[in-house]
Amino acid sequence: MIVIRQDDDVIKQGIVATIGFFDGVHVGHRFLIKELREWGRKLDLPSAVITFPEHPRQVLHADYRPKLLDTFEEKIERLDATGVDYCIALDFTYELSLYSAADFIRLLARKYQVKGLLIGYDHRFGHDRSEGFEQYVVYGREVGMEVKKASPFEEGGIRVSSSEIRCLLQEGKVEQANALLTYPYQLRGRIVSGYKVGRTMGFPTANIEVDSPYKLLPKVGVYAVWVELLGKRYKGMLYIGKRPTLQNGDNLTIEVNILDFSGDVYNDEILVSFVCSVREDKRFESIDALRRQLERDRQTVDRLLIE
Repeated sequence: MIVIRQDDDVIKQGIVATIGFFDGVHVGHRFLIKELREWGRKLDLPSAVITFPEHPRQVLHADYRPKLLDTFEEKIERLDATGVDYCIALDFTYELSLYSAADFIRLLARKYQVKGLLIGYDHRFGHDRSEGFEQYVVYGREVGMEVKKASPFEEGGIRVSSSEIRCLLQEGKVEQANALLTYPYQLRGRIVSGYKVGRTMGFPTANIEVDSPYKLLPKVGVYAVWVELLGKRYKGMLYIGKRPTLQNGDNLTIEVNILDFSGDVYNDEILVSFVCSVREDKRFESIDALRRQLERDRQTVDRLLIE
């Protein structure tokens, strides 16, 4: 996949394209891109996804803090895996937000040689999103662009969306979220120094500082995860929460006990992939009670994670 940034050379040949933020590149997105590629093959044209490095609402509302499924770099990796030929990454600016749908379609035709535009079943663009598919068809015809509406996609009777997946993760339902994503939800970051309390209980943990402040965190609780560290993969018991038994206050902690691993890994990069929820967070009556529960949790994680 060739990534085209706004200031890069324009595309010289005609393309078919679709547009969206594509957070998570979930099963619905992949269905749309598959339809786009099939259309491109029929027309003998390469396919392109048009997306944005930053969430448009961040540009329009300075105080908006999105909770995203992917960083831009992760999104590019996932789009590349779909087999699409181009990713056109437009910098969403205030000026661009003022474009009418007609202006935007003319931009796509002139600068990026879009000959066919596939519109998602519920997607709207242009200033105030005041116009719809019928108008897009007319504007496209004026510049020699065919505009088509994509086929609807449903999974298990529901329309798949990034918002639905975020809700599942915030409810701790990582298995259902993974099914809609088609891959395990992941957190990537750096190992930082912690309070080292887990070590005194026989459960040393790696405290994770997530790379992106906009990355969505699943619901507080204990999870079975796969850990990628120093080029190897390990089983992991991950905790997200405020450690109520240890009276940690309002400080949110993300820490993982890596099974069958020991060593100093501070400042190393770590990637955790969520497999399933083990239990919700709770306050225990004593440190000993917490230690006994952690032992049960570790046995559960070891049993659940199978190579």
